[in-house]
Amino acid sequence: MADNKSDIYKTILKPSKEVLFKDKNSKFFCYAFPVKTEEDIKSHLENLQEQHQKAGHFCYAYQIGTENIVYRANDDGEPNNSAGMPIYGQIQSFNVTNILIVVVRYFGGVKLGVGGLINAYKTGAQLALEASNIKELTINIEFVISFEYELMNKVMRIIKEKNLNITNQKLELDCEVTISVRKKDAKAIYNIFDSIYKVSIKKV
Repeated sequence: MADNKSDIYKTILKPSKEVLFKDKNSKFFCYAFPVKTEEDIKSHLENLQEQHQKAGHFCYAYQIGTENIVYRANDDGEPNNSAGMPIYGQIQSFNVTNILIVVVRYFGGVKLGVGGLINAYKTGAQLALEASNIKELTINIEFVISFEYELMNKVMRIIKEKNLNITNQKLELDCEVTISVRKKDAKAIYNIFDSIYKVSIKKV
């Protein structure tokens, strides 16, 4: 039996509120942002650098993707693996993706040591995630269905019966309808349309 959870992932849809964490005079400003591309990440980092011009470190980790995962952890000048990886550990712990977590540090004059830094960045990331509204979404697959105009009623009836989501449509003599289907249902939906004479379906 197919696992119903296999096509569900967790993410955030809007940025967390800013969270401030202090340790031995150092201040850590913590943020979580929804991201889908490297450009999104760059843009958030530039905005924070503009906002915190006197900060010493902008440590972050991100994870993008639902099936082909891309991730990165950056210590931004802190000792190796004392910042980025503890932040990334919290992304894994909360099991979220398409997310960027940035912890901005103002040095307070007292060294925290590697253990203290690991704890501070881990706590900062945890607080940013706890301040976020984490949602469960489904992994969807898009198909384009192509057919002649005379088959419109037949195709649309199936779309309605199966409660499929249309994301794009071109209804002329040659029609094209793009549908978004939950991953676990994709094979069954593909087979239904593939079996209809003069209807072609392909994955986007």
